[in-house]
Amino acid sequence: MKKTYYDKVHLWGRISSVTALFVMLSVPLFICLRYDAWPPIQGVIKGLAAVLPLYWATAVIEVVCYAPMLGAGGMYLSFVTGNISNLKLPCALSAMESSKVKPNTEEGEIITTIAVATSAIVTTIIIAAGVVLFTPILPCITEKDSVFAPAFQQVLPALFGAIGAGYFVKHWKISVLPIIIGIVILLAAPSTAVGLLIPFTVVVSLAGAHIMYKKGIL
Repeated sequence: MKKTYYDKVHLWGRISSVTALFVMLSVPLFICLRYDAWPPIQGVIKGLAAVLPLYWATAVIEVVCYAPMLGAGGMYLSFVTGNISNLKLPCALSAMESSKVKPNTEEGEIITTIAVATSAIVTTIIIAAGVVLFTPILPCITEKDSVFAPAFQQVLPALFGAIGAGYFVKHWKISVLPIIIGIVILLAAPSTAVGLLIPFTVVVSLAGAHIMYKKGIL
């Protein structure tokens, strides 16, 4: 039987995911083998007990929330290359908007896959170039007494502000509720992980948009 596009995406996606997982786990394993330095099992269990429930919950929530927007190809690429909420998801959404295609369509699937792949390639090139070019001068411009130091502390807020402003203005009706909920959560629990906050506000946004659509507000 001839394999479809989605069959091939899932096949190579699973292969790449397992391969990436093997490579990531091999690094600490080989270090331990080389230097015969093994962490105490009690410490490992204690550390995992503190963070594992959070990461399991985050993993499930991210898959449920991001899959409809990124598609199968975009999901596999995003989870292997990382930085989904900060980079891959905004790139995919921007690409679909520019191409005037919708999520959960064949066109959207192709566009998001290309966008995520391009983002990963460009990010790798920029990071490599930055390491080579800025290593000699980076300590000088990031010192606490440097005039550039305050700017480096606002990189992420500036990035998210530039990306989000256009969406907030264009879709302000469905933006108000998740923004308010996000602010309330951060005021009540400032240490809430981004991996939980973003998927939760996505769910709130979808629920709010559905209710407003039913009531004829949208």
